[in-house]
Amino acid sequence: MNAPGLEDRILDLKARRNAVILAHNYQIGEVQDIADFVGDSLELSRKAAGLDQDVIIFCGVHFMAETAAMLAPDKTVLLPDGTAGCPMADMITAAELRDWKARYPGKKVVCYINTSAEVKAESDVCCTSSNAVQIVESIPDDEILFVPDKNLAAFVARETGKTIRAWDGYCYVHHRLSAADIRGKKRLHPGAEVWAHPECPADVLDAADRIFSTGKMVTEARVTKATTIILATEAGIIHRLKKENPDKEFFPASDASLCSNMKKTTLEKICRSLESMDGRIVVPPDTAARARGAIEAMLAV
Repeated sequence: MNAPGLEDRILDLKARRNAVILAHNYQIGEVQDIADFVGDSLELSRKAAGLDQDVIIFCGVHFMAETAAMLAPDKTVLLPDGTAGCPMADMITAAELRDWKARYPGKKVVCYINTSAEVKAESDVCCTSSNAVQIVESIPDDEILFVPDKNLAAFVARETGKTIRAWDGYCYVHHRLSAADIRGKKRLHPGAEVWAHPECPADVLDAADRIFSTGKMVTEARVTKATTIILATEAGIIHRLKKENPDKEFFPASDASLCSNMKKTTLEKICRSLESMDGRIVVPPDTAARARGAIEAMLAV
């Protein structure tokens, strides 16, 4: 239960600090509801760069706040809970990527947006789940290095026909989903359409009717004729989908599809962050410049 007046306190502090609140689609419902903008990680980071406010409260995980700080270097980016990390992003370091690249000289490195600034700085081009196929297709080489998500890499390889050498990383929330989960939910909701995130294993993607990034799920939910949808992704997105599409039903493929790091941000922590201005995310200028190069290479495509 939130303290009385907590929302009003946040709105007052936000006005006094000239701040804006950005929340990822996987955040808890009350955080999404108080945010000025809700979206996926790159969408929010690009939004941050174009806003007039001086302070950005980024309700997500560390790599997302880093990306916002790099794209909006003149703004103060605060992460309400400094321990909110991404296990997949932590599965590869810049040193590990340098060693891996040395084994494949001359090969282009595509890094998923779900990586640290240091890893982005060692990569040729960044990608998101929605544009990974397009980014890989834009590279003339037939063999490409892909970090860190092996499931997304497998999906891209299947779609492009290219040889993708993938790092052994994964999102634990998506990776533990199975085709059995899909079958179980379809028994409960016969006739439902299944949408899967490309971070899921191949058997889940094979069992799905459509494969979408979180951003694409949001836009497709508005126009689809399907009225019952099973989602093979983190369940936090269902709050937004139900709110925007009250005439449709959404169910998680697994009730256990929850990211503990995404759930760390609370209204209390947002309020404390605005009060203290602690938790600023700063990326060293040299690292930021090189990492921005990978992001800009993606945006150019």
